[in-house]
Amino acid sequence: MKIYYHLPGLFEFYDLYKAFLPLWREHREYFYDWCEIGSIYGAPSDCIWGGGRVGFGDAEPRKVAALMHKYGISARLTFSNSLIREEHLADTRCNKLCKLFESGAVPNADKSRENPDANETRAVQNGIIVHSDLLLNYIKSKYPSFYFVSSTTKVITDFEQFKEELDREEFRYVVPDFRLNKQFDKLNTLTETQKQKVEFLCNECCWFGCYDRKKCYENVSQKSLGEKSEDHVCVSPTAQRGYRFSDAMKNPGFIGIEDIQNIYAPAGFQHFKIEGRSLGSALILEFLLYYMTKPEHQLKVREEIYLDSTLDLF
Repeated sequence: MKIYYHLPGLFEFYDLYKAFLPLWREHREYFYDWCEIGSIYGAPSDCIWGGGRVGFGDAEPRKVAALMHKYGISARLTFSNSLIREEHLADTRCNKLCKLFESGAVPNADKSRENPDANETRAVQNGIIVHSDLLLNYIKSKYPSFYFVSSTTKVITDFEQFKEELDREEFRYVVPDFRLNKQFDKLNTLTETQKQKVEFLCNECCWFGCYDRKKCYENVSQKSLGEKSEDHVCVSPTAQRGYRFSDAMKNPGFIGIEDIQNIYAPAGFQHFKIEGRSLGSALILEFLLYYMTKPEHQLKVREEIYLDSTLDLF
């Protein structure tokens, strides 16, 4: 069974993926043959429909679209703002992004620079990660070629509510709260159709006992809308440490590659989301090495990326 990873930083880590994807294509022997890239997700900075994390992506959207087109990878726009109101739907920047990514076609001027061999058609469908039903219905009606992902920012921790979300026809995938990751007695009761729609968040570092996660996401949504709000104060007892992959691995909800191969895949689950849009590109590389790269080739991949003089790793 193939496993599909959904990777962070569509706009945020464009330079990293520009260096990594040629290795992925040209040296497939470096990577596990059981995994594929299901999508790369993210949002540009100053994108009012954005949510989940405060965006800092500054890559030019047409270049991003061209790179995804070149490698046949689904691009997901992260429009998971939970506080969208009617007046926000007409936002020019966000609508332009939808127009650009809906078809996946790359204009001729960009093709010559980024993807000279590509034609105007695209087999891979692009998606939208969404929280607000108001925004979902707007995009569905105006840009019908996208598929939709129910965002983890909904903080769905009740399993029956999660099943209801899986049964919604609007969504191709649903990302539950990470605290449902290990509820195997309930997960194993899902139908095969439901299992194919589950997209687990693997590497969350948030405190497993967090009671304020929804407010944290709402604070990000306010900031994305340009509304004044106090910075959210994290309630985690180890908040001052920031994100550390080593800490995430100790999280009760962490999903490692052995879990994926030995537990989730045999049970019929195929889709796994890697978080990290607000982190540095060096840490994203560590995720790519851990989840996708064979141990004996990890040094080769790391060296190729680190020796790329055009890439500013931080």
